[in-house]
Amino acid sequence: MVYFDSPITVGKIHQIQNTFGGVVRDWNTKRADRYVVQLSRCNLSSSKLGEIWVQIAMIENQKFNEEAKTMSRVLISTICSLALMLGISTQANAGCGNITIAEMNWASAEFMANVDKIILEKGYGCKVELVAGATMPTFTSMNEKGQPDIAAELWANAVANPLKKAIAEGRLHSVNGGPITGLGEGWWLPPHTVKKHPELKTALDVLNNPQLFPHPEDPSKGAFVGCPAGWGCQLANNNLFRAFEMKKKGWILVDPGSAAGLDGSMAKAVERGENWFGYYWSPTAMIGKYKMVKLDFGVPFAGSKNWDGCIVKPEQECANPKPSAWTKSVVNTVVTDKFMKRSGAGAEFLKNRVYPGDIMNGMLVYMGDNQAGGKDAAVEFLKKHENVWTKWVPADVAAKVKADL
Repeated sequence: MVYFDSPITVGKIHQIQNTFGGVVRDWNTKRADRYVVQLSRCNLSSSKLGEIWVQIAMIENQKFNEEAKTMSRVLISTICSLALMLGISTQANAGCGNITIAEMNWASAEFMANVDKIILEKGYGCKVELVAGATMPTFTSMNEKGQPDIAAELWANAVANPLKKAIAEGRLHSVNGGPITGLGEGWWLPPHTVKKHPELKTALDVLNNPQLFPHPEDPSKGAFVGCPAGWGCQLANNNLFRAFEMKKKGWILVDPGSAAGLDGSMAKAVERGENWFGYYWSPTAMIGKYKMVKLDFGVPFAGSKNWDGCIVKPEQECANPKPSAWTKSVVNTVVTDKFMKRSGAGAEFLKNRVYPGDIMNGMLVYMGDNQAGGKDAAVEFLKKHENVWTKWVPADVAAKVKADL
């Protein structure tokens, strides 16, 4: 049997030649060296190469002539051809090796990490370990230490400049600049509100109709639900509230107090069939569960100078905010240079792996309703959505994954 676990060098073959040389009586030294060079090009490992060398030695010992040389060359050629034919897929899987994937501390990233683990292990023969992660510490570790190998869902806005530098200098690679469709932050309405009021096509339309979203304590004013205090998005919503002159238009900015308060205000309104207008983001279980509709702002993005230099700053550092659409959320699947160089087909899978936004939100609803962790959700996804993930991988890889679910 021929093995392909690690390529062999001329030096290794010389060692094997010396080890097994006792079975050779009167070899022509130059001929033996030619055999060494030929075998070194076959991309074989040393696991069983001694047996091959013994076979060549037996031929040479028995023949001592041109027939021996021909037979030895045929043997080497056959072995090398077999290595080429069988080695392609075997080396790809062997090259995958041990991999670490960041299991980030939010539901969608946890889910994605577990899907990647199953497909890379079952389909590509990798050995995968999940490690706890969060945006900043994971990026820093990948950039400085080369670990973990993969961040499946890295929200790049938080590390935009250092990520660009790491990619430019070759330490990291973005293999997928859009692993989830339809994601992002912004302002949302319930689906029943959109259906009942088709005239509300943009945020500007909503701002002109505060009476449709009465504040519980002052029904003469409209209620806009912003971010809890302490969240980064609170600054953006506060400054956009000023930029769009919402107070003059009859609105009150509501601080929901906490994540639970934000979720509760949305859930209460939707389940009662009431109107609700406020900030949220996707992919999330809330957006998936209630089929919330993201509004177009009705104005373009006013530029990074306005956004980065004013909208996301405290009010005292943002004297003149301009109306703007929300900045585009950039999410990447990022890998280390070491993984990129050795993974081959594994990197190609990550490049192809794109989740439709509605399916991602649906899986987050599944996780919430069933108190399911990332592993259980990954198995559920792979069983229920073959039409999605089988497009990411070759047919033989998909068959291996399905056979082991």
